[in-house]
Amino acid sequence: MSLCRYLPVPSDRMGIIWSLLSVKDSIILEYGPAGTTHFSMGLYGALGVECQQRLFTTHMNEDDVVMGDVTRLEEAIIELDKSYEPKVIFVVASSISAVIGTDIKGVCNYMQQEVKAKLVAFEQGGFRGDYSVGLTEVYKLLVNNLPGQERNAKKKTYNIIGASMGSYRAASDVWELQNLMREAFGYEMHTCLCHETSVAEIGDIGAAEINLVMRQEGLPAAGLLKNKFAVPFVFSAPYGYAATLAWLEEVGKVLGQAPDSKLCARLRLKAGNAASLKMYAMMMGRKKMPQAAVLGEYDLVKGLSAFLGSVGINVKHKVCSHSLKSIIEAEPDIQYFAVEKDKIDILKNLRQTLVLADDVSNRLCDSSNVVLRVSAPFIDGAQIATHLPLLGEKGTDFLLETVEAYYQTLA
Repeated sequence: MSLCRYLPVPSDRMGIIWSLLSVKDSIILEYGPAGTTHFSMGLYGALGVECQQRLFTTHMNEDDVVMGDVTRLEEAIIELDKSYEPKVIFVVASSISAVIGTDIKGVCNYMQQEVKAKLVAFEQGGFRGDYSVGLTEVYKLLVNNLPGQERNAKKKTYNIIGASMGSYRAASDVWELQNLMREAFGYEMHTCLCHETSVAEIGDIGAAEINLVMRQEGLPAAGLLKNKFAVPFVFSAPYGYAATLAWLEEVGKVLGQAPDSKLCARLRLKAGNAASLKMYAMMMGRKKMPQAAVLGEYDLVKGLSAFLGSVGINVKHKVCSHSLKSIIEAEPDIQYFAVEKDKIDILKNLRQTLVLADDVSNRLCDSSNVVLRVSAPFIDGAQIATHLPLLGEKGTDFLLETVEAYYQTLA
């Protein structure tokens, strides 16, 4: 691991915990020292994830580490089960317990007979990759451990898989997908992994007619659900009017129902108006050709880059904020820099560029650039609104305002 000047990429353990904190009627118990949990809670709060009476630690001491004593873990499981009566206790390894090789899964197996809550072990302690790897694991483990064997089909419902609370504007993007599905097909959301869901909803996740996968990390879980319950899935994060229309048409084919004609007509009109910006870019000549840099999570970078291309902006730099380890057939022009300095050098050399990135990256750009926050980490202000998406129709409305402002700087 190279030196990091600014904020490091969160580990797999962090992605697991912020996902589990969105599952109501459950408790997360971390087998580790108090310090790691204390400092983690500050990040979860900034992401808008509620931690109160949901996240606990066992307080490991030297004897636990040296001797491998798991008494504290056993006692904590029993105490939490009696005090809070959760439906599920997720037992998560910390970095220390992962280093000493504590058999978290084994402890959960023999402690299951001592408690009423279902025990689910997560043995990743921050050493198997960054948070994108953790997201893949948490979605798979949830759909493997919580749903029952029978499918009680519920008409006009769908699931969302891949709504990571670590993503910027995740709640707003879920809100926008709900609006689109409601207007286009009259469908309502059943379960969302992992945003404001519950043990019961995940337990009945096989009831939905279709799974909407927002990001690559959700594909293995969608595959498991397809095999177990025969629930089909559509994978896409629709950025831009044309992409949103294409996404709705693909969903409609799976459902056997055409999307609402008025909605489709509106999206086609908006897509045509947005495409006219390409002509504006050509009229500006070669000296001021519009260009962009997009930094963020893989599917965000891929989707926003395609959208910018549709409005006449060449995306010169496509930078993924996490490793490409969990990405299936990553596009060759999307890069991940393991050495932070390489990314910093690119940002400091940008001139008259539209930069869609996180706050740290935007701060590194000089004043000749037009910047917009579209990804985490965000340090200049809080994330409060839940109705300001980046994807879908409303997200494109918002993004076009910045695109227009950028074109004005080149005029």
